[in-house]
Amino acid sequence: MTVIDIPGSKSVTARALFLAAAAEGTTTLLRPLVSDDTEGFAEGLTALGYAVRREPDAWHIEGRPAGPGADSADVYCRDGATTARFLPTLAAAGHGTYRFDASAQMRRRPLAPLTEALRTLGVDLRHGEKEGHHPLDVHAHGVKGGALTLDAGQSSQYLTALLMLGPLTAEGLDITVTDLVSEPYVEITLAMMRSFGAEIRQEGRTYRVAPTGYRARTYGIEPDASTAGYFFAAAALEPGRSVTVPGLGTGALQGDLGFVDVLRRMGADVEIGDTGTTVRSTGTLRGLTVNMRDISDTMPTLAAIAPFADGPVRIEDVANTRVKECDRLDACAENLRRLGITVRTGPDWIEIHPGTPTGPVEIATHGDHRIVMSFAVTALRTPGITFDDPGCVKKTFPDFHRVFDTFVHTP
Repeated sequence: MTVIDIPGSKSVTARALFLAAAAEGTTTLLRPLVSDDTEGFAEGLTALGYAVRREPDAWHIEGRPAGPGADSADVYCRDGATTARFLPTLAAAGHGTYRFDASAQMRRRPLAPLTEALRTLGVDLRHGEKEGHHPLDVHAHGVKGGALTLDAGQSSQYLTALLMLGPLTAEGLDITVTDLVSEPYVEITLAMMRSFGAEIRQEGRTYRVAPTGYRARTYGIEPDASTAGYFFAAAALEPGRSVTVPGLGTGALQGDLGFVDVLRRMGADVEIGDTGTTVRSTGTLRGLTVNMRDISDTMPTLAAIAPFADGPVRIEDVANTRVKECDRLDACAENLRRLGITVRTGPDWIEIHPGTPTGPVEIATHGDHRIVMSFAVTALRTPGITFDDPGCVKKTFPDFHRVFDTFVHTP
């Protein structure tokens, strides 16, 4: 059995950085993820006037409940969706003029439901070029609060950003959600907010957030469940293989750990304990139909091993994956077809038929870290797979290729 230490969760690290910046006092984050996304978030905080001190295994953030220390700033959000959505929301609670821009990839991704909600709350926010997309200017003068209705059917990050803003408003927020994707990520947000002192009540589809502010604390970042999925998938795929990921067990915050339940349905042996999760191959993978709305970041991982199942694998309710770093549904289909696999797609689904992927093939990554890491699993059984942009894994796991190669060559 191989034990793999997975880097910290990107989702948890980003939320923790927001909450720490907003809290009264100095927060220490233990084992934060160090990647392009999280470093971009930390640099964005620094540009806004927050004091961030980074040590190898701990980041210290001096909170500013009144908002950014700078009264003007230019913030470059890189490729990070959490950075591009959370930081303008945090800045809105302060007083000043803040300009945000992002990479060409992030500029293409939608912002409109969030920025429209902020305008409903009285935030003076202007898009610099295309409405509903970066770049944008925030002319901040605090947020009174109030009630709003939100469509979070494209991304749960819109709701997360507004929920985290709630305790910083003068009167609190009532957010009624008409549609919501990736709901487990919202559960992460609520649990973390409460651990920093927030008070939230949920009544049906309405979240009521009190204007409590936040209190600083020491907060440990759990391993990234989405990243662990590549190693779990590899263990399920390879006969005789098993892997244990410590730190992701029964008390884990992240819903993407539910990917192992999909692997269990396909025939893998899965054990989730108090201190970690183990996946073992049973030598077979069964086809299945699965709704992945709540764990859509793991869709490419399942797509990458689907050809090796004994029947078709149909993944449903994942329309939101079309507005990620790339159109992941089309990217998975494109690359599987290059490998000789029969694939059908629809607006929110993909169906992959059994077959033997054949190389050599260069995977078109579209600059998407999850496409690279997913098809690295396919490459275990398919000689000749290469990537047109292997380095884009820096977004969430800069050391992925070395760690995965070590895993592959460990008996």
